[in-house]
Amino acid sequence: MPAILNTTRSHLDWLESEAIFIMREVAAECARPVLLFSGGKDSCVLLRLAEKAFRPGKFPFPLMHIDTGHNFDEVIAFRDARAAELGEQLIVRSVEDSIARGSVVLRKETDSRNAAQAVTLLEAIEEFGFDACIGGARRDEEKARAKERIFSFRDEFGQWNPKAQRPEVWNLYNTRVHAGENMRVFPISNWTELDVWQYIARENLALPSIYYAHQRDVVRRKGLLVPVTPLTPPQDGESIENLTVRFRTVGDISCTCPVASEAADPLAIIAETAVTDITERGATRMDDQTSEASMERRKKEGYF
Repeated sequence: MPAILNTTRSHLDWLESEAIFIMREVAAECARPVLLFSGGKDSCVLLRLAEKAFRPGKFPFPLMHIDTGHNFDEVIAFRDARAAELGEQLIVRSVEDSIARGSVVLRKETDSRNAAQAVTLLEAIEEFGFDACIGGARRDEEKARAKERIFSFRDEFGQWNPKAQRPEVWNLYNTRVHAGENMRVFPISNWTELDVWQYIARENLALPSIYYAHQRDVVRRKGLLVPVTPLTPPQDGESIENLTVRFRTVGDISCTCPVASEAADPLAIIAETAVTDITERGATRMDDQTSEASMERRKKEGYF
């Protein structure tokens, strides 16, 4: 009797297939794409998806990181090591350089540089002529991201208009752009934080160590655990505590906070994520404690 093939596919298989299709669509339709890679968990998932889409050949695009200069050392070290391991080109453009050119002006050195990344990104897009930037944003992160298409059009000024987006019928994507325009492409837009961690566990993906439980000095501020660093020193009246924490998302030190957690591996994090009722940004980003309108304004100006 012939063997019966097991055709059952998990939800991760479907999400993976969709993301690989989107990446291949970018490679086929866009002249000069780039994959944004910060060393964070979502961009690590994108790298694995790119491997599955294009290996054993080279990626049909370089990697790029917009470096705020306020990143955790563990993440930058991981970023460089992972790019070298893959043998892929990594372009790094720095907010510090934009500050030196005068295109970014901050009130003080310790200000969050999250929003300022948009300027440096637009400068890099113009420098290299990129017409598609592949990123790891997900719709569950916050409400403004949920309004975006998978292929999100940006005009010649790098601006996004949420009221004039292109229709995406089934899996038909319009990638046409004129000179100076570009697309922001989100292959894991339909994934959730839980999906990402389940995929990390399934694929046994390496991540920066700060995603897992470790000891860190923090202070409690506005309902968040703020890491004690030269950029985020204790304020008057705040007491330093040494707690077991992990980061749900990583970014600019001046606005990224850990959460109290004993989870030291992906399975433990999956168990925590499955029962949480607070989004990762709501629980960890000081500069995201703002209105949906404020975040939407940032995105209209070029924020990824």
